[in-house]
Amino acid sequence: MSYENINSTLGADLRLTDRPRPALVTLARLNAILTPFFARYGLVLAFLALWQIASTRGWVNPSVFPPLDVIVSALWSSLASGALIDDIAISLQRSGIAFAAAVVVGIPLGLVMGQARVVEQALDPLLQFFRQTSALALYPVFILLLGLGETSKVFVIFWATLFPILLSTIGGVKEVDGKLVEMARTYGASRLAIFRRVVLPASVPAIFVGLRLSATTALLLLIAAEMIGANKGVGFQVMNAQYNFQIPLMFAAILLLALLGLLANAVLVLLQKKLCRWSQPGI
Repeated sequence: MSYENINSTLGADLRLTDRPRPALVTLARLNAILTPFFARYGLVLAFLALWQIASTRGWVNPSVFPPLDVIVSALWSSLASGALIDDIAISLQRSGIAFAAAVVVGIPLGLVMGQARVVEQALDPLLQFFRQTSALALYPVFILLLGLGETSKVFVIFWATLFPILLSTIGGVKEVDGKLVEMARTYGASRLAIFRRVVLPASVPAIFVGLRLSATTALLLLIAAEMIGANKGVGFQVMNAQYNFQIPLMFAAILLLALLGLLANAVLVLLQKKLCRWSQPGI
C-alpha cells in the first residue's frame, strides 16, 4: 500500500472519530433544555416534592396538608364530574367583567392624566385617597349601595383592579422620552400624531405591567367576594369545602385558582410580546 493510500485511510478514520456520537448530541440537547428549566423551576419542584414526602411520611398532619396526589385527584374528580365547571364559568365571568371594565376606564383615564397636568392635579388627591383604602374595607359599603347580588361582587373586583392599571398607565406616559416628543414636534407632527406614534407605543410596556398586576388582583378579590353571600364560584367552593372539612377539595380549588392566575399571566405576557416586539431584546 502506498503512502498516499495509508494517509487517506488514516484521515478518513480520524474524521469518523471526530464526528459527535448521536448519544452525546442527544445528551447535550437535553442538558440545554433541562438546565434553564431547573434553574427557573427547581425551587418550586423541590417545594412540591417536600410537601408530598412530608405529608406521606407523616411529618405533617395529612388531614390538614394532604399529599399532592390526593389534591390533584380531588381536582380531577371535581372537573370530570362537572362539579367545578359551573363555578369556574361564574368566577371567570365575574372577574372578566370587572377586569374589562377596569381596562376600559383605567387606560383612557391614565392616558389623559399622564398628559394633561391640570387633570392630574385635580384628580390625583382623590385617586391617592381611594387607592389607600382597601377594597375589602369598602365591600360592606358596596353591599349596602348595590345589594348582595352580582353587582357588588363585580364592583369590588373592579375597584381593586382599576388602580394598578391607572397608575401604570400614568407612569408609562410620564416616562416617555421627551427627546422623542421634541423630535416629532420638530418634524411637524401634530399633537394627535405624537400621541399615536410616540406616547401610546412607548407607554404600552408599562400598561401591560399594570394589566398583569390587575389580573392577579382580580383573582385575589374574587375569592373574598365569593366568600360573602355567594352560592357559586371557586371562592365559594374554597369556603364550603373548609366548612365541611373537605380539605383535599379545598386545596384543589386553591390550586385551580393558582392555575387560572398563571394562565391569565401567560396570556398577557404572550400578548405583550406580540404588541411590543420592538421592546424585546434581540429582536
